[in-house]
Amino acid sequence: MLDDRKLAVLRAIVEDFVNTNEPVGSKALVDRHNLGVSSATIRNDMAVLEEQGYIAQPHTSAGRIPTDKGYRLFVDRLSTIKPLSVAERRAIETFLSGAYDLDDIVGRTVRLLAQLTRQVAVVQYPSLTRSSVRHVELVPVAEGRLLLVLITNTGRVEQRVIETGKISEESVGHLRALLNTCLDGLGFGDVPSAVADLPDKVGPDERPVAAAVLSVLLETLVEKHEEKIVFAGAANLAAVDFSQSLREVLVALEEQVVLMRLLGETGDSSSLTVRIGTENPDEGLRSTSVVAADYGVGDLTLARLGVLGPTRMDYPGTMGAVRAVARYVGQILAGS
Repeated sequence: MLDDRKLAVLRAIVEDFVNTNEPVGSKALVDRHNLGVSSATIRNDMAVLEEQGYIAQPHTSAGRIPTDKGYRLFVDRLSTIKPLSVAERRAIETFLSGAYDLDDIVGRTVRLLAQLTRQVAVVQYPSLTRSSVRHVELVPVAEGRLLLVLITNTGRVEQRVIETGKISEESVGHLRALLNTCLDGLGFGDVPSAVADLPDKVGPDERPVAAAVLSVLLETLVEKHEEKIVFAGAANLAAVDFSQSLREVLVALEEQVVLMRLLGETGDSSSLTVRIGTENPDEGLRSTSVVAADYGVGDLTLARLGVLGPTRMDYPGTMGAVRAVARYVGQILAGS
């Protein structure tokens, strides 16, 4: 265990290195921070921190830089997460509230996170399996064709064209009413059993169309939308931190499976996680850190969002931005 003074020295080293990208020496710590001790004492503390693996010397006669272990202790001992300013919060709310559908919400969110943090932003689409049905619409679009529109409580809109053969507008209206009566507010997992006997509730002439509609509806429900992830801000990686491994990071970002592992498992809507360097599961991302949070509607967690950047990142500011954006996305979805 480190005493409070050594923790203060470690905190100062992390903050200075993040700000300057230069190894930090004892004299700089004395000059920049009110630690209340001499340079000799700070050098002794730095020797202990280095011996225990929290800081390292990149080359002879240089100052010290934090290790992954040092960053981890710094994050775990954070007393506060940097709050966003009133102007930043207002800008987030205004920007996200202008979205008109789920795709727009996700697109705005990923761009906003990249701009706020100057890192790579990653946003997972809400999982259909955690959603419920708000409305089902059937729209004749051509002779023998219907457009099935499924609207979820999270604002997601799924559309599928169904080949039905000839069908009257009256039959379409009847089937639409039956579907909404059966499915309104129902969780996706409960839909198959709820519609199992629906063909028996229509006349013989309507049953082939009802069967076709149900087949497409059930196919839509089982699609793996939780695997759909978007990212933005890759240009922010053009920094000295990635001079040796930028290609590996970019390759990893192209893989959806890697991004899924990167964000981690959903927990609850208040969770905020930080993975640092070697804690990341993909070898190509061992020089990065990931800050991620769940977002959802009320107590329902739908998916995750976060940012990826170098281990030398502003953790308090990044954590504050990710948490705030996740909260606002949940509010927007709840009102959609």
